[in-house]
Amino acid sequence: MALKQQSPLPIIDNLNYIGNPFKQKVFDAKVFTGNTIPGADTDFEYALKFLFSYNGSTATFNSYRREIERLLQWAWRIEHISILKLRREHIEDFIRFCYKPPISWIGTKNTPRFKTIQNQRIANDQWRPFVVKISKIEHSHGKVPDQKNFFLSQSSIKATFTALSSFFEYLIQESLSESNPVALIKQKSKFIQKDQLKPIVRRISTLQWDYVIETAELMAKENPPEHERTLFIMNCLFAMYLRISELVEDERSTPIMGDFRKDRDNNWWFDVTGKGNKNRSITVCDDMLNALKRYRRYLGYTALPALNEQHPLIIKSKGQGGITSTRHIRRIVQHTFDTAYERMKADGLQDDADDLQVATVHWLRHTGISEDVKFRPREHVRDDAGHASMATTDRYIESDLRERHNSGKQKRIKDIL
Repeated sequence: MALKQQSPLPIIDNLNYIGNPFKQKVFDAKVFTGNTIPGADTDFEYALKFLFSYNGSTATFNSYRREIERLLQWAWRIEHISILKLRREHIEDFIRFCYKPPISWIGTKNTPRFKTIQNQRIANDQWRPFVVKISKIEHSHGKVPDQKNFFLSQSSIKATFTALSSFFEYLIQESLSESNPVALIKQKSKFIQKDQLKPIVRRISTLQWDYVIETAELMAKENPPEHERTLFIMNCLFAMYLRISELVEDERSTPIMGDFRKDRDNNWWFDVTGKGNKNRSITVCDDMLNALKRYRRYLGYTALPALNEQHPLIIKSKGQGGITSTRHIRRIVQHTFDTAYERMKADGLQDDADDLQVATVHWLRHTGISEDVKFRPREHVRDDAGHASMATTDRYIESDLRERHNSGKQKRIKDIL
């Protein structure tokens, strides 16, 4: 069977298992290539070294690993060539391959790359370089993913260009390549569409949020040990528009109660390390402060945290320490969404309930920003949200769209005599 038709095995393990490649002396890619490809060992070495430089950001490591591993798989298994030999036309062929990979390269669910069996890391033969996905509504209706329906989104293509361009710039710096074949693609428009559409801000409605937060409050009242934490999480995501990664412990930061602090004017702030390892201080509104007091009273703490208090911000339900998994947070929020959906449906709000079915955790951040930007100065919202520019914050302003539509609504197609 041709290598193209075989399901490839994963190449690069998670950060905590690959070790420090800069201290490693031997790099053997033969187990992945299926035969001897000149330069493959060097490909493997510098792919690891490049990725290891992102050991301070698991999200970036995982994103870049996905793109670079796909390129390695394609170069070694399809083209039988080292990535150091790739030219512009190769990269274009690779992008076309990503648009329509072989069925054997497409999975129907996210699967770990490696498994630990008897203290040894073993490649997971269920893993695939590409994964076909279905929407939350399709999943709730019993639909299952089909590899034949795989497609690559525009955001995925942009991510591919970004990761590979950075990788080849690194190879140039290491004197392993003379040029960046990704940057040499002059007509990226044939792969990446350009439009003038204002990006759509995905958010839930005010009615839906009212149901969601009320649902969390009811759950906390009925089952405090499980859902007082749920209620606090929902308040954090909306009132301080936190990203889900900013609630969990990782190699970048460990959120603690002491991150809430009071300044000389008795104003409360929440300090967080966010996207790109950037620190910011977020305004803590009175309602959020009350939510914090409620959660802390349940935990048996003082009403407000002391200076540099080390208690974890979001505690585990079992064991010690704070939550370390974003998936755990997603499950908590999704359960709240699902329960709110059932309540809305029971109240005869089927259309609004259906819209809530497609919502994700990140929509709560968008919703909080969208509500605040209606009455707070834009620059204040920008700083609390951690936006790099005002242009990002302006995406949440809907007034210009309303005015634009109102000015065009009375257009006449035909004179009425």
